[in-house]
Amino acid sequence: MDRDQQRDLMLSQLQQRGITSPRVLAAMRDVPRESFVLPDFREDAYADSALPLTHKQTISQPLIVALMAQVLELKPGDRVLEVGTGSGYAATVLGNLCAEVFTVERITDLAITAAETIRQLDIQNVHVRFGDGTKGWPAESLYDAISVAAGGDHVPSALLDQLAIGGRLVIPLGSKPDALALVRIRKIDKDRYEQENFGRVYFVPLLPDTT
Repeated sequence: MDRDQQRDLMLSQLQQRGITSPRVLAAMRDVPRESFVLPDFREDAYADSALPLTHKQTISQPLIVALMAQVLELKPGDRVLEVGTGSGYAATVLGNLCAEVFTVERITDLAITAAETIRQLDIQNVHVRFGDGTKGWPAESLYDAISVAAGGDHVPSALLDQLAIGGRLVIPLGSKPDALALVRIRKIDKDRYEQENFGRVYFVPLLPDTT
């Protein structure tokens, strides 16, 4: 199959598995996933599976990227924080759905590579920085939505502080990497939140920067 056929098949699979947002489906089709995977895996770029990156990290399967984007309920004018840039693929999908994305990566090489890929694709509204994602990106807050692409047993308080009233934060939560649930937290007011569970997922651990 050529790339267009592969993308069409990916979209069909996403729809069959519960992705119903036309905007999310359009973003998933528009972003060239092959640009974000390692050269040895480009033939598998549109398979619905996670693929390896360097530093024992992965690019999430398309279903997870689409699901997180759908659950965030993004509007065109939203400003979004992403924790865990990885390849930059998910940030680029989010950038197709909102005004600006600010994405933080704790592994220097991944941050550099993602920023370069995004630059080569001439994407203007996705901003990458190296740092401790558990601390967010305070200088650019508040955010209408926050996407956390790593799992943990709690939500870092700094991220909740940087979420606007009415904002949505999506994070894999659980006590162990193989027992995580994708959770959406909606900020009702300064000290009140609503939480909803969207099923089991697997992610690498959410860790502070140690370099």
